[in-house]
Amino acid sequence: MIPFIALDIHVIGELETTMSTAIEKAIEDLNAKVDQPSAPTDWFEMTQDRVNTFADATMDHQWIHVDPERASAGPFGAPIAHGQLTMSIMSFLPGGEGVGIPALDGVKMGVNYGWNRVRFMSPVKVGDNIRTVGKIKSVEQKGEMLEIVNELTVQIEGQDKPACVADSVLRLVF
Repeated sequence: MIPFIALDIHVIGELETTMSTAIEKAIEDLNAKVDQPSAPTDWFEMTQDRVNTFADATMDHQWIHVDPERASAGPFGAPIAHGQLTMSIMSFLPGGEGVGIPALDGVKMGVNYGWNRVRFMSPVKVGDNIRTVGKIKSVEQKGEMLEIVNELTVQIEGQDKPACVADSVLRLVF
């Protein structure tokens, strides 16, 4: 005989209400930040070791990235980080506290859903310090998830022109 497990409909209803309340509060908190630049992350040095490690991981060993001697005589005057490396770390630089996305109650996980727009405007040279500023562009509920479009700008210390501007699409699961 298979044991019968009764589900308490009252408990299920409370969980749905709690999740719904968490999503509503998150939407409210995020919408309050739309189009407001976040505080920047801490400055972060782009090192040759980091560039080389990324080259190994991606199999992109082009000389402008991994050969400092040849790159110093090349078009940028120094080895440069891969654009994909800059894009990969820009959401995770230290001190950014979510790069404009506040801590939200009820979030089970966040998933990188993709990128809407990416532009690499200035090369990040080895030795440059970079930081990221976020600006939430939109928030939309998708079932039990929120989809957030967050414009991320990577700044290079001492330069006016950014290294990268990209619209990150993040989904938060509640």
